[in-house]
Amino acid sequence: MRELHRLLLASESHELADEIARLFDDISRSVGHRLAAGETMPPLDVLETDSTVEIDVDLPGVPADQLRVLIKNGVVIVAGEKLPQDAGERADGSFHLVERGFGHFARAVRLTGAFDSGRARATLQGGELRIVIPKIAERRGQEIAVPISQSDDDGHPPDRA
Repeated sequence: MRELHRLLLASESHELADEIARLFDDISRSVGHRLAAGETMPPLDVLETDSTVEIDVDLPGVPADQLRVLIKNGVVIVAGEKLPQDAGERADGSFHLVERGFGHFARAVRLTGAFDSGRARATLQGGELRIVIPKIAERRGQEIAVPISQSDDDGHPPDRA
């Protein structure tokens, strides 16, 4: 798990890496044990519209109580755990191939621009987590006229008579 943090956050501050470690610890405590299975990396898409950034993460079989979404220092972090299927469900045979990943995961997406992270919303439906983060209107490429005042050579405004 620590290797995943180093890979994902090599250029990030230690504070952010520590926050992800705390998220993993919280999730592990809520499950009651720490899996030795490893980690997985769910695929995601990032879409920017005129008014939002939307992040879609494929998380089939992951319940909402096993997920954490956090925005800190302009980085959206999705962390959680996908539990393996119960061995009791498949006691009638043995697997010859297992490709579906399970275990802890964390994905980090750096936001560029100005966003209203306080209004961000996440929904989990049909195995897909969708995070919608609104852009701040003043910075959506609108032109903002900045008034220019004129001063004399000493830096004082000119006298108006």
